[in-house]
Amino acid sequence: MANNLIPNRSKWPQLLLRGGLAVIFLYASISGFVNPQDWVGYLPNILTEHVDPDTLLHFFSTYELVLAAWLLSGVYVRYAALLCAATLAGIVTSNFSLFAITFRDIALAFAALALASMPEDQ
Repeated sequence: MANNLIPNRSKWPQLLLRGGLAVIFLYASISGFVNPQDWVGYLPNILTEHVDPDTLLHFFSTYELVLAAWLLSGVYVRYAALLCAATLAGIVTSNFSLFAITFRDIALAFAALALASMPEDQ
């Protein structure tokens, strides 16, 4: 009887993963615009040597905002999730000296891969 109270329970894992991943990208994006000094240090040196760090951060924050919106839209979720996983893996590998902070992104990348591996009908 309790199962009837929660409709479409099979869709919840995907919704929870999409929501959780969207929240982290939304937070990072908004914080990147509001407090750029907190985030500029995470940009790879190879990029900041050639592009103004503030411009690069604004570009990346916009990218994260679009990625969050894509996840929330529910359209082509597998591709959005794969892009999330690649983004998180890139953050970890380009900031290996900050592994004590970025190691959490490994679990988030695996969450994105789990989302990408879910059947389309869920």
